[in-house]
Amino acid sequence: MNIGVLGAGTWGMALARMLANDNYDVTVWSALEKEIDELSQSRRHKNLPGMIIPDSICFTKDIAEVCRDKEILLFAVPSLYVRNTVRSARNFIPDGQIVVDVAKGIEAETLFTMSQVIADELNDGEHKNVKIVALSGPTHAEEVALDLPTTIVSACSDMAAAKKVQDVFMNTCMRVYTNDDVLGIELCGALKNIIALASGISAGLGYGDNAKAAIITRGMAEMTRLGKKMGAKQETFAGLAGIGDLIVTATSMHSRNNRCGMLIGQGKKPEDAVKEVGMVVEGINALPAAMKLMKVYDVEMPISAMVNAVVNEGADPKKAVAELMGRDKKNEMNY
Repeated sequence: MNIGVLGAGTWGMALARMLANDNYDVTVWSALEKEIDELSQSRRHKNLPGMIIPDSICFTKDIAEVCRDKEILLFAVPSLYVRNTVRSARNFIPDGQIVVDVAKGIEAETLFTMSQVIADELNDGEHKNVKIVALSGPTHAEEVALDLPTTIVSACSDMAAAKKVQDVFMNTCMRVYTNDDVLGIELCGALKNIIALASGISAGLGYGDNAKAAIITRGMAEMTRLGKKMGAKQETFAGLAGIGDLIVTATSMHSRNNRCGMLIGQGKKPEDAVKEVGMVVEGINALPAAMKLMKVYDVEMPISAMVNAVVNEGADPKKAVAELMGRDKKNEMNY
């Protein structure tokens, strides 16, 4: 089976390596030509130092080549670049193609999830049968690159396509589940990054495990409130792509969002914190869309709003936490 991977960041390369080691023919493309040169020559990724890239992986600078004659196309570019990448690739994507997206985000202008962005760009007669699968879960690239046990969810309204992706990606190190709640899976993937920023801010302020547990739990409550209003299934938020991904993203030092939040809590400006992390911080990119969705669906999201105030409005993190603690009394079960 031939698989094309668009995007050579940590997640794209960790999955490319895994698939190549499972004896699939893998071709990787990046919009950054220098990145392709470095990866093909060194067989190492600067942000995954423990990973050796198999010799069988082919690298290309030609987007047509990575799309041509592939049974699965894996889009692994940051959420901000998904639309432009699909736009560049769509003339080479045949009808009936299975497209797998692993980016986690919501487009600020349209409020589309990533699979909706892909569908929007392929919304013509030539692509009417393309199957778009969202692949999401608690999956740090740093651990997948070392073959540590990992679980993930393959989500698609077409269960045959979801099961096909399940079959391809499942092995002794990665267990894959299926789900037909694509919207819920993708909302979880985008919103949990914002809650992870909050967890990091709390840790950076010197607050302890009690505060972290509260942020994770109440953060999941507000994610679920929004998801239900938008038509997603509540059960999805209690699963791997929901609470599972939130736990790992809000607690691990592999998490860019957690690390970025921690730096902000320690007093760094958000833009300086992002620079220090050195990679895309998707939680910050998701904030504009999350704030719009909160208003459109009239849902209380106090933790997300606090993060937005700190990141985009210059609020003092300590005062923002104090405001959260001083909110009106609530019943815990008010979802």
